[in-house]
Amino acid sequence: GLPMTYNRDMQEDKEPLFDSIDTVKLALEVFAEMMAVARVRPDRAREAASDPFLLATDLADYLVVEGVPFRTAHEIVGKLTAYCLETGKDFPNLTDEEWRAHSEAFDPVAVRKVLKLENALKARKGTGAPAPANVTRQIGRWWRHIKNPPAL
Repeated sequence: GLPMTYNRDMQEDKEPLFDSIDTVKLALEVFAEMMAVARVRPDRAREAASDPFLLATDLADYLVVEGVPFRTAHEIVGKLTAYCLETGKDFPNLTDEEWRAHSEAFDPVAVRKVLKLENALKARKGTGAPAPANVTRQIGRWWRHIKNPPAL
């Protein structure tokens, strides 16, 4: 319970909070210096994001949209990924027959669209998701916040 009279317990519980604030301030100073000299290299970002296996969840989501229960879709994509690793292939290099051998729900033409990074990003529209429209909106929001910070 709460103390009835003056008690240091109510002061000692704040020390971890103040330590955390000091740590965050230092981290923000380092981050600000880092961001001042950071340069985004879209070519390197695209290269880093080009691993087709990064879109395995998108394949499972595609199957769900096609009416496959998620648990089954997850299993199908897991087996498909294992097949690719065993055969040295990746998703974009599978033949139409290989897609259909893993599930009749796969439409190879539609799947190839799902496996395009731009389409995968556009499909992620939830709050905080990386759809380009979301990112643009958040950048605008934070620029407005930086230019007109709220009063404390």
